[in-house]
Amino acid sequence: MKIGMFTDTYLPTVDGVVNSILRTKKELNELGHEVFTFAPDHPKKIEEKNTFYFRAKGYRAYPGYRMAFLPSRKKNILIKKADIDILHAHGIAFMGLKAMFSAKELEKPLILTFHTMVTEATHYIPIHLKTDFLVKMGKIYLCQFLRRCDCIIVPTKAILDDLENFCPNMKRIRVAPTGIDNSRFNPDIDGSGIRQELGLEENEIILHVGRLAREKNLELLFNAFPYVKKKKQRAKLLVVGDGPAKEYYMELAVKMNISEDVIFCGFVPDDKLPQYYACSDAFAIASKFETQGLVILEAMACGKPVAGINYRAVPDLIKDKKNGFLFDEDDPTNCANAVIECLECNRDIKRNARKTAELYSMETCTKKLIDVYEETLNSHKSR
Repeated sequence: MKIGMFTDTYLPTVDGVVNSILRTKKELNELGHEVFTFAPDHPKKIEEKNTFYFRAKGYRAYPGYRMAFLPSRKKNILIKKADIDILHAHGIAFMGLKAMFSAKELEKPLILTFHTMVTEATHYIPIHLKTDFLVKMGKIYLCQFLRRCDCIIVPTKAILDDLENFCPNMKRIRVAPTGIDNSRFNPDIDGSGIRQELGLEENEIILHVGRLAREKNLELLFNAFPYVKKKKQRAKLLVVGDGPAKEYYMELAVKMNISEDVIFCGFVPDDKLPQYYACSDAFAIASKFETQGLVILEAMACGKPVAGINYRAVPDLIKDKKNGFLFDEDDPTNCANAVIECLECNRDIKRNARKTAELYSMETCTKKLIDVYEETLNSHKSR
């Protein structure tokens, strides 16, 4: 099978969508399928086989994001030449629109993976209009896009419910999460080198991994940390990742007088990331923006207990007091208690965390995706 993946964000930018695409491409190629990537051009783009770039301009409101807004016939020529069977969009912005137009013009089936709650990212739109109006317009646009797809892929049941509630009459919607490499992320990794490098050999480390953007809700973890410190005096919060809100969060830590206990590590190369999970004692995530939360599964694969916000997709992965601990949204004390429970939990929680991650192996999840491809292709041919 030949698959054309369209994305508005790609290397050298690294985020959840890019990681999902890279992992899925690798597994599909290993299973004998051929993947072609269509992405916005970038000054530091990485030349690779079967990856095609389109003229794009930078987006000031979100550094690293590129807008390929110019019309182009190039995409159709490439799709025909490669004899691509199915088009798979990983977003609903400019590259997603290119996929939609090509699918219609070339009579190819179109699949969309819904990675991002776009109606909750209106603060990145540089237009001075009321938020309620922007959200309303965003929902109208989203519904129109979803109804033009032959199939919508969502990573969790929570997102499926969200989409069905505000956008009925979609042709088809299926749950097919992105998998993780359970051999690369595992409990036997040695993180002592990272602890020594950071001078934290004797500390209890709570880890947060992710792109630093306001929607990640790090404020809640910051507000909870003083409560954690009352019981765990040697606790440190390790923040791994870069992004448009990095300076904001660094300044916030200073204002809250917790800068000595919050360590910003910046971007960590992919090959070193497992060691950062390994060096931690617990993982914490307060984002209300997640549609799946790959970092949760990576931490679980390393046998780490996770404290997660009881919101949207997070409780699809974390079962309270079984493989991790949930905390209420907007409640710093409850968040702190969940983090402390992680630091004091027994081995059963850690074993159950690893077992949960094993259910999301790359092999299992990619086979689910292939089933969706085949189902959609067959349905499209029959029509």
